Amino acid sequence: MKLIAGLGNPGGQYAETRHNAGFLLLDCLAEELKLDFRPKFQGLVAETMMGGEKVYLLKPQTFMNLSGRSIRELAQFYKIAPKDIMVVYDDMDLPIGRLRLRSSGSAGGHNGIKSTIAELGTEDFWRLKVGIGRPTAGWDSARYVLASFTKEELPVLEEILDKGIKAVTLWAKEDGDKAMNLYNR
Repeated sequence: MKLIAGLGNPGGQYAETRHNAGFLLLDCLAEELKLDFRPKFQGLVAETMMGGEKVYLLKPQTFMNLSGRSIRELAQFYKIAPKDIMVVYDDMDLPIGRLRLRSSGSAGGHNGIKSTIAELGTEDFWRLKVGIGRPTAGWDSARYVLASFTKEELPVLEEILDKGIKAVTLWAKEDGDKAMNLYNR
């Protein structure tokens, strides 16, 4: 069993924001696989089969800073080990249009990942960072991540979400190393 958790904030006002890159990727994956989310584990959950293995998709509805609670609840209930968890989230240290897949690591200042590390008790879970770039002069970080993507960024976002779907699908089929080689560019 595997868990793919996309991070974001619930509510319409956050739906298309940079901080919701994880939700956006899971929404695209669910649409491609024709899956519906249902409320459970303080989040929205969908399930599917990938590579002969059950995979849960989770969008925590706890707000970003408490995302780990929802992830821990689902993982504990289904007895999913941290090495079988993938967390998808936004990263300001990557330019928009870039992905970075890692099998472990620190929170790097991301509150959703800090919460996940605290709740799981380990840094040893997979993560897919979706680059959103840094704010330009005059923008503070909090305002930037809660802003919508610009019209110019949308085609780049669409392309990177498509690559992200391919990366998480390959990972779910037990080929995380191949996914890193293909998509960490």
